[in-house]
Amino acid sequence: MLQSDYTTSQLDVLEAEAIHIMREVAAEFERPCLLFSGGKDSIVMVRIAEKAFWPAPIPFPLMHVDTGHNFDEVIEFRDRRVAELNARLVVASVQASIDAGRVAEETGRRASRNRLQTTTLLDAIEEHEFDAVFGGARRDEEKARAKERVFSFRDDFGQWDPKNQRPELWNLYNARIRKGEHIRVFPLSNWTELDIWDYIRREGIEIPSIYYAHTRRVFERDGMLLADHEVVNRGDDEPVYETVVRYRTVGDMTCTGAVESTAATVEEILAEIAATRITERGATRADDRTSEAAMEDRKKEGYF
Repeated sequence: MLQSDYTTSQLDVLEAEAIHIMREVAAEFERPCLLFSGGKDSIVMVRIAEKAFWPAPIPFPLMHVDTGHNFDEVIEFRDRRVAELNARLVVASVQASIDAGRVAEETGRRASRNRLQTTTLLDAIEEHEFDAVFGGARRDEEKARAKERVFSFRDDFGQWDPKNQRPELWNLYNARIRKGEHIRVFPLSNWTELDIWDYIRREGIEIPSIYYAHTRRVFERDGMLLADHEVVNRGDDEPVYETVVRYRTVGDMTCTGAVESTAATVEEILAEIAATRITERGATRADDRTSEAAMEDRKKEGYF
């Protein structure tokens, strides 16, 4: 039977754009890699990479900047997914950076290794001579990311300068760099959180269990629910209690908050996100609440 409806859906357009970007990077660069944390955005990127190069394997390695303070469920999923893909995984360890004296462990109640990832990431890029690094950042997440290019130029110090970015006309991307420089590539730039979850629903993609409602011991800090865990420094004035939560984003557990939710399926999560007026990072990332410029400062330092 001939197809009667040739309308392209929004997800089809976003997917096609992301596939084009990945193929462009594979053609233009010598040593690209894909940042894969086991979070939902990087999982979607991996799915798109599979489609972009099928039936061949993904032609570049995956890399995770591991703070050592990640959620167990996410690390288990990461390792299992990499094994299923038969992909090469490069793990850049923040603990190794601390042991080598490259960075100093923070102390105090709000100590976190999240900011320390910058040095670890840049060291790994230099060690493996990666010239393009795929990231899962989206423009809807935060103001600093809204001004980001798809091909984000980084100098030989790994730094981002908003005045030194290239124009992007239509779908034409400038991949020219000098030795030591690299490009951060964001194929999901034009996606929203709702698009990500709708794509997960459509593709039937498996994600870590902590994205769904579950019972967890937490405590409240600055209006956020942080996990009760040995790596999270909790004060005596921060009582622990048990409640039903889920995570909208995952990362270092010292600065990643949960939200109270009973959404246990993708469909329920889609309905929940459609009704919310707070971005996922605004609701769940303590490191982005220090100031309005927190994300932009870290981008200039070289992490995002």
